[in-house]
Amino acid sequence: MFQKCRYGQAPNANDAVQQLQQLQVDHAALQELNAALQEVNVQLMGAWGTAQAILAARSARISEQGAVIAQLSATVSTQAAVIAEHDASIRMLQQELAAVRAEMAHLCAPKSSVQLLVADDTKFGIIVVDGNGALFGTLQGNTRCILVQFTVDLPKNHGRGGQLTLLFAPHLVKKRHDYLRKVAETAVTCFITNEQVSVAGLVLAGSADFYTELAQSGFLAQRLEAKIVNTVNISYGDEQGFNQAIELSADCLARAKFVLEKKLIGKFFDEVSQKTGKVCFGVDETVQRLESGTVETLICWENLDIMRYVLRNTSTGEKQIAYLPPNQTNDKSNLTDKDTGAELEEEEKMALLKWLANEYKNFGATLEMVTDKSPEGSQFVREFGGIGGMVRCKVEPPHFDTSLLEDQGSEHDFDLDAYIDSI
Repeated sequence: MFQKCRYGQAPNANDAVQQLQQLQVDHAALQELNAALQEVNVQLMGAWGTAQAILAARSARISEQGAVIAQLSATVSTQAAVIAEHDASIRMLQQELAAVRAEMAHLCAPKSSVQLLVADDTKFGIIVVDGNGALFGTLQGNTRCILVQFTVDLPKNHGRGGQLTLLFAPHLVKKRHDYLRKVAETAVTCFITNEQVSVAGLVLAGSADFYTELAQSGFLAQRLEAKIVNTVNISYGDEQGFNQAIELSADCLARAKFVLEKKLIGKFFDEVSQKTGKVCFGVDETVQRLESGTVETLICWENLDIMRYVLRNTSTGEKQIAYLPPNQTNDKSNLTDKDTGAELEEEEKMALLKWLANEYKNFGATLEMVTDKSPEGSQFVREFGGIGGMVRCKVEPPHFDTSLLEDQGSEHDFDLDAYIDSI
């Protein structure tokens, strides 16, 4: 510790003391520094512990929030599924409500009580075909009827591909064609009677292109193929698909009936213009021909307001029939016998349209209700009184009842020859 002199002599005492003092000062400084370092170390350890505690707390909070978020996500997914299900239910209810409203609008439309009792003879055929089976039904007015229904078990497409797909392809095509051929044959038995098509129009409905393939396959009889008025893709099969096909084809069927109405009245006008003697018109002549059994097709305006009266002669007891428009029902002269002047007593009163609807089948006729919405229908109502018929054999040209038109406020006399020349 003590320095030696260069020549081996002992150091100076003062120098040794100074060195010793310096060493003591340095040692004290080191001790202070060590104490400061220890204090800093304690502070750092405390801060580290606090930081770890804070991180642990935050990690726990994040984990809790993650669990809450996962739970909320599951809840949102569940609610989304419920909302989607409710939306589907709402859409279905809206469709049903629209159908009910349409039916109510039809039922609540301004119609006479007679119209509601008149059956519509226009019949449409419905074929529903998909991969599970086929259904055949008819729609006539508001009456729906299922005629035939059968199921089918078609082989599925092979999912492995390769040579197996090529191997099974001809078998799949043959089964599919056999199925469509059976559908076409069943359609003939349902919609063709006595070599005559029994429906005015045909609707093909289904899914998976079965209905379009049936229409294009050539399996369907040409007479039925010519009657196709609509093809529609539906989501269901069986009876539910049958009802859906009718709802989706409502406008098309209405247009088809309108076209049929125009064709029917046009044919009536052609017979009149050609003087074939195969038509009758006017209330008296038409009812007379109907009761004789010669009327094949009876044509009536849907708003025909003629009343049919059964009157009894109070003197002789004889009965006679009178057909009166609304503006003549209160005319007492119609309740008096023109030959004897005897009073006629009313025994029965009924709308002519209702009577025709009840009786036409008994005379071997078909009833066709027409509107005045088309030019042909309007002309039929205006010029022919809204009632006429197509007869089975030639009859003498009937005398047109112009008094009916005059009573309804017609300003012009009806000239049949001039009318025929104008057609």
